[in-house]
Amino acid sequence: LGVAAMAAIRQKNSYYGAFYRRIATRRGKQRALVAVMHKLTVAIWHVLHDRTGHKDLGADYHTRKNPQRAMRRMIREANALGLTIRFDPA
Repeated sequence: LGVAAMAAIRQKNSYYGAFYRRIATRRGKQRALVAVMHKLTVAIWHVLHDRTGHKDLGADYHTRKNPQRAMRRMIREANALGLTIRFDPA
């Protein structure tokens, strides 16, 4: 399971890679790896239980789910660098 998690987090455009990077910044690399292993275990269980295929949610899943949170994060990071950002609707 650890080898599968290591392979999953190396993918740049996968849900598991993005999930690992999000958790690793807050909790550390080892805990993030264990969290990915847990996610994989749950996904494997659902695939076997429901007899369905696995569908990757994508690296931008959390951004699409809550775009206001992503904007707040970008503003906070820019302010930490001493920049001021203004977002205009497209």
